[in-house]
Amino acid sequence: MKTVQIRNITLGEGRPKICVPIVGQTKEDILLEAGTFARIPVDVVEWRVDWFEDVFDTDKVLDVAKDLQTVLKDTPILFTFRTAKEGGEKAISNEDYKALNMAVAKSGYVDLIDVEAFTGEEIVKSMIQEAHSYGVKVIASNHDFDATPAKDEIVRRLCMMQDYGADIPKMAVMPRNKQDVLTLLSATLEMSEQFADRPIITMSMAGTGVVSRLTGETFGSALTFGAATKASAPGQINVNELERVLDIIHKSL
Repeated sequence: MKTVQIRNITLGEGRPKICVPIVGQTKEDILLEAGTFARIPVDVVEWRVDWFEDVFDTDKVLDVAKDLQTVLKDTPILFTFRTAKEGGEKAISNEDYKALNMAVAKSGYVDLIDVEAFTGEEIVKSMIQEAHSYGVKVIASNHDFDATPAKDEIVRRLCMMQDYGADIPKMAVMPRNKQDVLTLLSATLEMSEQFADRPIITMSMAGTGVVSRLTGETFGSALTFGAATKASAPGQINVNELERVLDIIHKSL
C-alpha cells in the first residue's frame, strides 16, 4: 500500500494521524480556535466551512482560508463543506459545491479537500482530477447517519472511491447496536488487507462506535478525528485523550 504525504505528515504508516475540526461560524471564531492548536496534538486541521456564516461568499471563504493557513503554519488543512444530505449544516447545489471547492483548491491555501462520493460520478471524478492539477489531495467521503450498511457494501463504496481516483477513501457510519461496530471494523480490515492500495479512513459514530476511532492501526484506518472544543460529529473524543490512547496502542503493537 502506498502512503500519502501531506506536508510533513505521512498517512498510511505508523499510528493513525489525528485530525481536529474547526466549526466556528465567524472569521474571528475560526482564527481564534486555530490559534490554540499549537498547544494540542494535531496532525491535520479540518475546516468545516459549512458552519461558516459567509460560506456562500467565495471571496470571504478565500480570505479566511488565507489567514487560517498563516495561523496554522505548516499544519495541513483539510477543507470540507459537509452537505446537509450527509449530516452537514447547509444545503448546496452540485454546481456551487464544485465551484467553491475548486476555487479553494486553486488558491493554494489548503492541502486537501473533502469530496462527497455520492455527489455524482462525473462531477466527483472531475473534481478529483482538477484538485490534483492544483497539487491538492482529495478525500472522497460517504456518511450514513442512519445506519451501518452491510460489510460488502461498505467495502464496495470504499473501492468505488478508490476507483474514482481519490487519494484517501473515507466512510463514516452510524451503529444501531454493537454488532454494527464489528461490521465496520471487519469491513475496514478486509478493505485494507485485500483491496486498498492507498490509505483509507473509517469510523463508527456515536458513543457505541468510539472504539473504532481508537483502533485504526489494528484494523487499517489511517486518520481519526478528535475534538479540541466542539465536536463536528457524534462520538469524537477529546484530542488529548485520543493521542494518549493511540500512543499506547501503537507502542503495544
